[in-house]
Amino acid sequence: MPRSNRPRGRRRANGDDGADLNQVLYGSRRTEHKSDGEWNIQPISAGNAAKTYTCPGCSQLISAGVAHTVTWRADGIMGAADDLAARRHWHQHCWKIRL
Repeated sequence: MPRSNRPRGRRRANGDDGADLNQVLYGSRRTEHKSDGEWNIQPISAGNAAKTYTCPGCSQLISAGVAHTVTWRADGIMGAADDLAARRHWHQHCWKIRL
C-alpha cells in the first residue's frame, strides 16, 4: 500500500499555522511614543537590508546588509499615505538615543 503524505495531527481551529509569514520575514512592527509624537517602528534584519540609506540621526551611510530601523509617523495630520511616504531608515542606536 502506498504511503500517505497527509498530516495526521490535529488542525488548528482558525487555520493559522502558528506564525505569520510577514512576522517571520520582516520582524515585528510596533508603535513608540517619542517627545514629538507617535512613531511606527519596523526593524529590518541584516538579511533583508538590500539598499544603502543615509541615517537622519548621524548623517552616515547604512550599508546594505546592516540591520537597521525604519520609522514613520503614526499620528501625522496629512494622512497615513503621506506618513508612509516620508519614512526614514535609522541606525538602531541612533533611533534609540533620539529624544
